[in-house]
Amino acid sequence: MKTINCQVQSLTPLTDNVFQVLLKPQQSVSFSAGQYLNFVMSDDDKRPFSIASSPDSDLLELQIGAFAADSWAMQVIEHIRNNKNVTIEMPGGHAQLRTESLRPIILLAGGTGFSYIKSILSDLVSRKAQQPVLVYWGLRDPSACYQIDATQALVDQLAHGQFMPVVETPDDTWQGRVGKVHEPLLHDVISLEPYDIYMAGRFDMVGFLRNEFIEHGGIKEHMYADAFAFI
Repeated sequence: MKTINCQVQSLTPLTDNVFQVLLKPQQSVSFSAGQYLNFVMSDDDKRPFSIASSPDSDLLELQIGAFAADSWAMQVIEHIRNNKNVTIEMPGGHAQLRTESLRPIILLAGGTGFSYIKSILSDLVSRKAQQPVLVYWGLRDPSACYQIDATQALVDQLAHGQFMPVVETPDDTWQGRVGKVHEPLLHDVISLEPYDIYMAGRFDMVGFLRNEFIEHGGIKEHMYADAFAFI
């Protein structure tokens, strides 16, 4: 990983608990869609976050879910609020987009795991990908949703793209899919054997889904997630 100083361009709340961070690197950066960076709090405290922006973007985007006043993530938000310049290390991870593959693609995320699949989705659009791309994003309830219209607009630029936001607890206004994020997917796709599957979310969720997907024909060697390095 390279150590890179960045200027904080903006810190924007996307929901009550999710913040968008835009950083401007002070030198050129190179990474593959789906990799992550370490946010440097100190020499002994470096915290990983998926990069939400595409590799051809001038800015690095993070989407940080912070749900408690002094949580691990909120400490990062406070550090960003209090500093015009921050330090990161990048790139990290081995769950990046396999650009040589022409297999159809499933991008699946829970919560702010969306940042991982957003980077891949944006890169697929830039590459004018021709294979089918199915995007499933699971959220707790409608109040947790953000960037839905922008994501749909990205998917609409693909030759063969579909976007399915899924909420566990809908309200009367919700028009989309309902349930846990993998349930509509398994309803929509008879066999996962042909697909490259990219996943992000809580480690326990990703581990569970790997087993579920293998039972539905998914090939382990064609599933990608940073969590796999730890579970």
